[in-house]
Amino acid sequence: MKHLLAALAFCAVLAPGTGGAAEPVKTFRYAFLIAETGFDPVRLSDIYSRTVTSHIFESLYTYDPLARPTRIVPQIADGEPEVSADFKTFRIKVRPGIYFADDPAFEGKKREVTAQDFVYSIKRYADPANNAQGWISYEDAGLVGLDELRNKAIKSKQPFPYDTEVEGVKALDRYTLQLKTREARPRLVESILAGNDLYGAVAREVVEFYGDKIMEHPVGTGPFILSAWRRTSQMVFERNPTYRQRFYEGNPAVDDAEGQAILAKFKGRRIPMVDRVVVDVIVERQPRWLAFLNNEHDFIERVPEEFITQAAPGGKLAPNLVKRGMQAVFTVAPDMTLTCFNMEDPVVGGMAPEKVALRRALSLSYDVSKEIRLARRGQGVPAQGPIVPHTTGYDAAFKSEMSDYDPARAKALLDMYGYVDKDGDGWRDLPDGSPLVITRNTEPNSLSRSVDELWEKALRAVGIRLQVKIQQWPENLKAAQSGNFQMWPVGSTAAQPDGQGALQRYYGPASGTQNLPRFKDARFDAIYDRMQALPDGPEREALFREAKRIAVTYMAYKVHAHRVLIDIQQPWMSGYRRPLFWQDFWQFIDIDPAKQPVR
Repeated sequence: MKHLLAALAFCAVLAPGTGGAAEPVKTFRYAFLIAETGFDPVRLSDIYSRTVTSHIFESLYTYDPLARPTRIVPQIADGEPEVSADFKTFRIKVRPGIYFADDPAFEGKKREVTAQDFVYSIKRYADPANNAQGWISYEDAGLVGLDELRNKAIKSKQPFPYDTEVEGVKALDRYTLQLKTREARPRLVESILAGNDLYGAVAREVVEFYGDKIMEHPVGTGPFILSAWRRTSQMVFERNPTYRQRFYEGNPAVDDAEGQAILAKFKGRRIPMVDRVVVDVIVERQPRWLAFLNNEHDFIERVPEEFITQAAPGGKLAPNLVKRGMQAVFTVAPDMTLTCFNMEDPVVGGMAPEKVALRRALSLSYDVSKEIRLARRGQGVPAQGPIVPHTTGYDAAFKSEMSDYDPARAKALLDMYGYVDKDGDGWRDLPDGSPLVITRNTEPNSLSRSVDELWEKALRAVGIRLQVKIQQWPENLKAAQSGNFQMWPVGSTAAQPDGQGALQRYYGPASGTQNLPRFKDARFDAIYDRMQALPDGPEREALFREAKRIAVTYMAYKVHAHRVLIDIQQPWMSGYRRPLFWQDFWQFIDIDPAKQPVR
């Protein structure tokens, strides 16, 4: 009976092949450690939802999956853009014959993607009704007339006029998109045209058909479609049955042995190579790790810190996992972990000297190296500023106060600015005599608990009380976006190879979106604006250094670490290479059902 059940289970995963023979359905299964929020690109900021949208939608340009350093290549675009000498006019051809996935919104008709779809998708970011988290990227681009159209809609309180032609965003014909900017924008392609997760084509019919349910109904031109969704629990995706013929390509460096091996195995294969993707949401680290060890998952992204010593002691995959045929990928990520302070909070916010002193004292009281060593099991490097590895503006030799641990200096700052114990209860008070209590929003997982404990001990050592407010990540994000928080730990991953994207976190016009602390400094904003028009070079690098010094001085964020990420794939999975500035990888990996255990 046992063998019969196993045989039936195997038959259950067979599907008709193109030649009439039954072929196994290739199912790729893994888990997110934080819940998704939805799947409408214009409304997203979290990396988990963006991982989903990156496989459903497609942008004009994308990243070579194997090239290191990274390389941008055409995807829906038919070749490279035509760019004016002053970097103010960009013409992009859309490749004919690319279609959206079938959907009831199209009333049974095949729907080709056109230049007008990108005009519409860009205008959606300008529509104030969408409260688009990514609007700042388009505002930075300075597309002629777009911000004026947005401001007119805000003032009139009328629906956004999508049919009004804008000089900076127009379709010259069915397949030609033209963008015009007010100032030179040498990096326009990587800033708003490359990245499936946020910059993919969205069809107007779909948005209007689903209305306020659009977050549940993503329809794009990409390799996968959403087939089932249990919110914050599980998502199931199927290969897009109408996806065009697309073949594996890559251009790794000649001396890149890993990249060359992947290319040799997959070059010319039609993608996607898997038929189905199942993503579970497992917030707790231990169940997610055990699900992988028990072969329930084919892959574990970001091995939990508390299991690093079991998975990769000394920076190498553990012998018992090697014996099982697993493979590990180690990556110094283009990311940073941060503590965000609400600059509008009456206790920790503001630019007055005593408020700046409090934030700097909080930073100095905390030992980042201990966090990396204990909570993160050594998988990270102390951060000196808000620019991440692999991006322009990052300098491994740059040193600042950001990573300093100096509780004596923290106490001296607090004493100097009047944060002393005024009522004799052993805890410091505010300068006006009221209690000083810091509230840290946090998540219900083991890593957060470990870091919370380190913060509590650090602040207690300098006489400051800490209380934690535990909520799920989406609730904390909503609180931060509405300014209803005091202190919150976040992570940030670069979405492009230019480091200026990270500086949006301090840019005044991005307050409440990318700039969660609502930091405002005219000097910083002027530096940011000037950097936009400059080509890469010494002058721009000098501005990066100045921007980093301002960020360290005012401490709107305490930047903790750049993480070293460890991903492990089972022996029946192959082809994985961690994305750097993009989120999509499902179409580039393969599953061997003959090696995969029956589930």
